[in-house]
Amino acid sequence: MIRIVGLGPGDPGLLTLGSRESLRAVGRATTVLAPPELVRFLESDGVAIEKTLITDQGLFLRGSSEVIDAFADRIDQRDLGLGVLGNPLSDFLGLPMLLRALERRGIAAEIIPGMPRATLSASITMPLVPLPPGSTHHTWDDLVEIMARLRRSCPWDREQTHASLVRYLIEETYEVVDAIEHGTDAELCEELGDLLFQIVFHSQLATERGKFSVADVIDGLSNKMIRRHPHVFGDVAVADVEQVWANWEQLKAQEATGQSRSSKLDGIPVHMGALQRGQKMQEKAARVGFDWTDARDITEKLSEELRELADARIKAGDLKPEDPHVREELGDVIFTVVNLARRLGVDAEGAMRDANAKFERRFRYMEAYAVGSGRALNDMTLDELEDLWQQAKTAA
Repeated sequence: MIRIVGLGPGDPGLLTLGSRESLRAVGRATTVLAPPELVRFLESDGVAIEKTLITDQGLFLRGSSEVIDAFADRIDQRDLGLGVLGNPLSDFLGLPMLLRALERRGIAAEIIPGMPRATLSASITMPLVPLPPGSTHHTWDDLVEIMARLRRSCPWDREQTHASLVRYLIEETYEVVDAIEHGTDAELCEELGDLLFQIVFHSQLATERGKFSVADVIDGLSNKMIRRHPHVFGDVAVADVEQVWANWEQLKAQEATGQSRSSKLDGIPVHMGALQRGQKMQEKAARVGFDWTDARDITEKLSEELRELADARIKAGDLKPEDPHVREELGDVIFTVVNLARRLGVDAEGAMRDANAKFERRFRYMEAYAVGSGRALNDMTLDELEDLWQQAKTAA
């Protein structure tokens, strides 16, 4: 077996963890145009470098069939690593010819992507130059380079994993939502940048492990959008949004992920907010016809669920802690309310956020009014609190 490993831009400090571990596991390798510093680093890392297997490394890299065949003929029965600068999938022009040559000889090949050479603009033989000042308009390549440098030079960034970044991914997502609902365009722009950075961060972690790069993320997303919108990128005609959704679900089912799912409800994140997840499940069920015909039917169901909740409370009495049957019936009430929201075309999670914001605004008004009158809310009677609440409804 030959393991074709990306060596990145050539700086030992930018060799991904996946590439390094792959070469170390094989134990012997030959490199193509690798800088002496990188070769010495690999040797110090326990990789024996064989320097005579490739006759002309430049021609080998460009895809000379003669040089590639000669290399393939020299490979013995032992596993071998082949280190090429950058990412073999993008920086090794001779890769297709090498793979065919290996296949003809019955030699298995495995590709370990590295950091593409285009990721960093600095020379492989010179230290990284400082980035331009903050006022400069940066490019996508600059952002990927900044992320790579952070992982190389910042102690906090080096410690992060996919799991440790989950909380920040969630926080940034909610901050984008806040900016959309309550912020300015400038705030939304900044929060979208913070969210994008999380995507680049996770992609960099995967690149270092030789799994995928941000280019793979973009490529996969672009292909998916083109594939799932044949009415835009193909010759399929659709009459309305419902037909778009029908085509979308059908195309998803034909994909590898869709074929591995046993239920229409598969793929809905377990950790999604309960209201949002409930509405998503109801939407999935509705697309196969399991739905109410009219919103009035749902309101009747809600009345039924409220009666069942009242009955459960009577049976439970004053039991402590919470009675599981009361909890179950209350859950049914909430689930039915979410269904009503969906049927009315309302985002239940968004509606709940609006309700929370309205309550907070009015309650803060009550607190401020109480302070201004020299009293505390907990010193007021229930009737006084109700009067103050009615006043807050008018004012806030």
